[in-house]
Amino acid sequence: MVERVVSPVKRWFRVQAIGVVRRSDRQDDPEAFFDPAAVSVLEIDLRWEAGLDGLEEFSHLVVMWYLDRAARRRTVGEPRAAENIAGAKLVGFFATRTPRRPNPIGIGCPRLQRREGNRLYVTGLDAWDGSPLLDIKGYYPRDELRPDATVPAWLTDLWRRRDAERGPVASAAGHELDERSSS
Repeated sequence: MVERVVSPVKRWFRVQAIGVVRRSDRQDDPEAFFDPAAVSVLEIDLRWEAGLDGLEEFSHLVVMWYLDRAARRRTVGEPRAAENIAGAKLVGFFATRTPRRPNPIGIGCPRLQRREGNRLYVTGLDAWDGSPLLDIKGYYPRDELRPDATVPAWLTDLWRRRDAERGPVASAAGHELDERSSS
C-alpha cells in the first residue's frame, strides 16, 4: 500500500510575460500539429532586450510559455488513452504533453536561427501565435541532455503512429530536429 502524503499549503505565484510568440501559421487548436520546421519569432519586451546578449552564441534555447488558450484542468479526471488514440494505453495527464494542465505551461528546446535586436527566430517550437513568453535560457547540453533517459513503449508506439499520419516530410523534420539537438 502506498502511503499518501498531504501536500503543503497551496501557494500562488505571480509571473509576468517577458514577450510573445509570433507564428505565421496561426493555429489555436490545442490538438493541432505544429510543423517543427516552421519559424517562430520570440519577441522580447524592449526592457529585457539587453538580457538577450550572448544568447545568439547558442544553437538551441530552453523556452517556457503560458498556454493561454488551453482549458485549465481543475480536477484530475480518469486516465485516458494517450492523445485520445483508440487502443493506446490509459495514462494520467502528467504522463502526456496535453496543454490541459493545472498550470498550463509549455516548454520546448527550439533551434535558434538568428537574433535581430529583441527578436529571436527559432524552429521547433509548438507554441501558439500570441502565446505569452515566461522565460528563455540558453540550452546547456551538460545540464539538460540525459543520455540515459528512457520513454515507455506506449510513447514510442504513439510517435510511430503520428509519424505515419503526418507523412515523411513532417516526420523527417521532427527527426532532423531530434538529431541536431543530440549533437
